[in-house]
Amino acid sequence: MGKGLILFALGWALVLGGGWLAHKVQTAGGIAVSDVRFKGPKGETMSALLYVPAAATAAQPAPGVLAVHGYINTRETQDGFAIELARRGYVVLALDQTGHGYSDPPAFSNGFGGPAGLAYLRSLPMVDGGNIGLEGHSMGGWTVLAAAKAMPGAYRAVVLEGSSTGAPFAAEGDAAWPRNLAVVFSQYDEFAKLMWGVDRAKDVGSSPKLAKVFGTSAPVVANRLYGSVDLGTARILKTPPVTHPGDHISRTAIGDATDWFSRTLRGGAPRVAGDQTWIWKEVGTLIAFGGFVILLLGTFDLLLRAPLFAALRGQPAPVRTARDGRWWATLIVGGLIPAITYFPFMALGALLLPPSAIFRQTVTSQIMLWALLNAAIVLLLGLLLKSPRPAARSPLIPTLAIAVATVAMGYLAVWVSDVLFKTDLRFFVLALKLPAAHQCIAFLIYLAPFTLFFAVTLGALHRNLAIAGDGAAQTYLSAIAALALGFAVLLALDYGWLFATGALLTPWDPLDTVIAMQFLPLMAIVGAISAFAWRRTGSALPGAVISALFVTWYITAGTATHWADGMPFWPGL
Repeated sequence: MGKGLILFALGWALVLGGGWLAHKVQTAGGIAVSDVRFKGPKGETMSALLYVPAAATAAQPAPGVLAVHGYINTRETQDGFAIELARRGYVVLALDQTGHGYSDPPAFSNGFGGPAGLAYLRSLPMVDGGNIGLEGHSMGGWTVLAAAKAMPGAYRAVVLEGSSTGAPFAAEGDAAWPRNLAVVFSQYDEFAKLMWGVDRAKDVGSSPKLAKVFGTSAPVVANRLYGSVDLGTARILKTPPVTHPGDHISRTAIGDATDWFSRTLRGGAPRVAGDQTWIWKEVGTLIAFGGFVILLLGTFDLLLRAPLFAALRGQPAPVRTARDGRWWATLIVGGLIPAITYFPFMALGALLLPPSAIFRQTVTSQIMLWALLNAAIVLLLGLLLKSPRPAARSPLIPTLAIAVATVAMGYLAVWVSDVLFKTDLRFFVLALKLPAAHQCIAFLIYLAPFTLFFAVTLGALHRNLAIAGDGAAQTYLSAIAALALGFAVLLALDYGWLFATGALLTPWDPLDTVIAMQFLPLMAIVGAISAFAWRRTGSALPGAVISALFVTWYITAGTATHWADGMPFWPGL
């Protein structure tokens, strides 16, 4: 029981220690962070994290900022901005857009929730309602612009991070609207064409659309102030040397936002742009995420030693004895196929599976179709290439029971982090949080296809790549390489080309390119979990079910829900 107990204790220590660090950072200086719910104009429930500095009171109201995340993200994505703005004396409302996080679906409805968020922020007694800033990243920019359009006298300044005015989802901007605008558009932003109509983000200054907003016929010059703050026509362009999602972990991008509000809002507690502590909050939640994975392993090991799960115990029985040419070909081809099929299968999923009462989340449906088609490819290749005999099978009921119990312990850890520290588990694009009620329904719907995918894929992995006599290191590395190799190559090529030329190799689909970034750590984690369980049971099934529970939870709780009660059961009906 020694190793399992050590992993179990270490997992909890990292979850609690990382959560404590994150909590101390986001509440430093007496900032209070609370989870709030309020009603939108149509009775929909909206969710946000509220950051209140100690000096902000009803007697001495402080300036406020509405901060909003982008598509398929949640309120915690804005933590870097929220922490630094709160440290500078602003009351910050970090909003969940409609259909995201704990705000009611569907996504894109009611101005993305922006008008409701601004109205709520202005209603708070500790907020100076005449001194409000709006900050939004990507689709969050369109969210705050919807608020600015609906309530034109309710704000003083706007920061668009990786976002734009105008089509497809915001009102057109000009030299007078929106008021006092900073455009922070990074040099390697993947969405340059969508946002500002240029092929390379580095060329955003030459965008005619941007020139119209800045009231100039010449190219817009970065860092030059256009217009007048006093008249509400101020404009500035900032171009941090990062990517679209990189805005969230960029000291430069976050500093650009805090600097702009210090110039355009009254009050607060000014600090130099480089005075930032948010990164330690990200370090804390990353430590907690690592603890979560270790906790799953420790829990599984402890449960497996209980008499109830004795039937699951076993030793692997590999049929291969050496890493010959066929082994290497299997690893490389098997690792590359999921990445090669990624873009076409994701596009097919968007085409064939529009939001409905069954498939409620567009991105989850796309990933589901990619997974199912890749499972079919694995089965077909196994038949054609006469794959080795199946690995040992696990009794189904004990397998399901141990998998559910293992992931339930991980769920408890995330719940404890939320209750004690008001944090989820995250770093950069990687994020795991508690699901909302409507996401639990989506979880149950999508769980079966993802379980099938992992059962087929991980079964084939261990049948074809396990080598007799391999130690732990070889087993783990083989599994992780088989699952993550293709996405490592895909991202290296795509982003290598972006940094070299300023444009993606896949410019037609920047959203799926960004989504692919999460596949790399997730598939590596699945490889580690699968190898751990396989070495102790001789079967791929326990690791497959644990992986399916974890990944389905991860996806459904972290993306947008596009279907809501009262909508047609199927599109077009």
